[in-house]
Amino acid sequence: MVNHSYKSIGSISSRDIANLELLGGFFRGASGAQLIVAILDVTSTGCCKDGGRFIHVHMADLINTEKDLVTSLKDYILAEESKLEQIKKWANKLDQLTATATKDPEEYLGHPVNAFKLMKRLNTDWSELENLVLKDMSEGFISNLTLQRQYFPTDEDQTGAAKALLRLQDTYNLDTNTISRGNLPGVKYDSFLTAEDCFELGIIAYNEADYYHTELWMEQALQQLDDGEESSIDKVSVLDYLSYAVYQQEDLNKALELTKKLLLLDPEHQRANENLKYFQDVMSKEDSNHSSMEEGHPKEGSKTKKKGPSVDHLPERKKYEMLCRGEGVKMTPRRQKKLFCRYFNGNRNPRYVLGPVKQEDEWDRPRIVRFHDIITDEEITRIKELAKPKLKRSQVLGPKTGMSLTAHVRISKSACLYDYEHPVVERVNQRIQDMTGLDISTAELLQIANYGIGGQYEPHFDFLIENDPDHFKELGTGNRIATWLFYMSDVAAGGATVFPEVGAAVWPRKGTSVFWYNLFKSGKCDYRTRHAACPVLVGNKWISNKWIHERGQEFRRPCSLSEQD
Repeated sequence: MVNHSYKSIGSISSRDIANLELLGGFFRGASGAQLIVAILDVTSTGCCKDGGRFIHVHMADLINTEKDLVTSLKDYILAEESKLEQIKKWANKLDQLTATATKDPEEYLGHPVNAFKLMKRLNTDWSELENLVLKDMSEGFISNLTLQRQYFPTDEDQTGAAKALLRLQDTYNLDTNTISRGNLPGVKYDSFLTAEDCFELGIIAYNEADYYHTELWMEQALQQLDDGEESSIDKVSVLDYLSYAVYQQEDLNKALELTKKLLLLDPEHQRANENLKYFQDVMSKEDSNHSSMEEGHPKEGSKTKKKGPSVDHLPERKKYEMLCRGEGVKMTPRRQKKLFCRYFNGNRNPRYVLGPVKQEDEWDRPRIVRFHDIITDEEITRIKELAKPKLKRSQVLGPKTGMSLTAHVRISKSACLYDYEHPVVERVNQRIQDMTGLDISTAELLQIANYGIGGQYEPHFDFLIENDPDHFKELGTGNRIATWLFYMSDVAAGGATVFPEVGAAVWPRKGTSVFWYNLFKSGKCDYRTRHAACPVLVGNKWISNKWIHERGQEFRRPCSLSEQD
């Protein structure tokens, strides 16, 4: 068996993280996939219950924290420079004195003033100089650093940020060089990954037994080192991990080739020498007896994985990711012709008869409509200001228990706002009622969510399916009949709302909202509304949503005799 008992290099926990705005989360191949199977058909938690740890720090706050630390560091450097300047002055003055005195010490000390000053320097001045040299100028900087460290990201945060990059890589079919060079659509600031950064991404994937991504990122690190990049890591370390990752994916020839390359750099490398002998023995047995290999697996029974992202819990993964990339949209030209734009007055609602709202058909089956210019920039700013102090890790409902819990499938932060918190909340809630014609007195609170880089919500239903525990029973309001979703920001790249069951994709546009029914008029669940929030590739996505419940709609949306009407 291959000897690869690596010592822990920055050993990192694989648990979820909460504070990444939200950088971090689940990527395929994680060892916790079995846990996710249990919450495959999870439903979003609304604002009925509280839970989850509070997120005290936003990523934007970390930028300001780092800026403050840089300022403190510069102050420390100035203090050290000032201290050194004083020491230099002492040294220059004493150099001149000693140069003169040593020419003729007896004649020099024959002057009583020189004799006194020599005694004074050695007894007093050198002690003062010693105190100056020993003076710690770093106290202010260290105190500030200690104070700010409580807000620093943890190992889990760093792991989550790495997983976000891996998730984006898979979802948007990005190669490692594109990510490393920062060649992403819509970016305003140049940024790149060093060979050390690429190596760290490979290590995190390795710790998750994700050898596919380990290989990709170790190869990228090696390529950048081959291109002459200066780095604290060396090719031997990269090749060590890379050869093992390749071996675990059953590419024995490449593993052997990489091990030989490692030994050219470090002929005494113990593990590489042992692996070389092992690989050669396996290949020798393979040549002499093909039966010793079964479907590409070593006879010794090493558990290996074929190249490519691991198969995970999500059955519609391929369709979901294609829609996120803008591919696979299933709208025929004939159906497209039946989609229209119109001015909508909320069925002659007095508030909108003279000032109707622009409404656009986004999809026909199920019907998804978009309202344009439905929320102002000022309203968005106020709602975000109200929500930011309350943001915490978003949760889902477990299908077996009905309890709220955090999960890899939903990577965002959310907060809920009451009408009484500010007139703007009451105003937008009234607007939802006016536009939908539904009674929102039984609806859940307005929920605000923030998805940062890599933030996502994998395919899910907003309603509770028939076999789920009745999480809404205590509310007495029935199931979620409809969803209203405000887009409160533009997103530079990614972040679409997609419906894999029907091949629909709706892209975020600031100031617009989308609306759809989750239930048929019969009260039966419309499984076509299974949807997802695609990972944010570049930018920052803000939304707010309102889940409207069945109770109170008896006369506003009467029941139908047909199950799917």
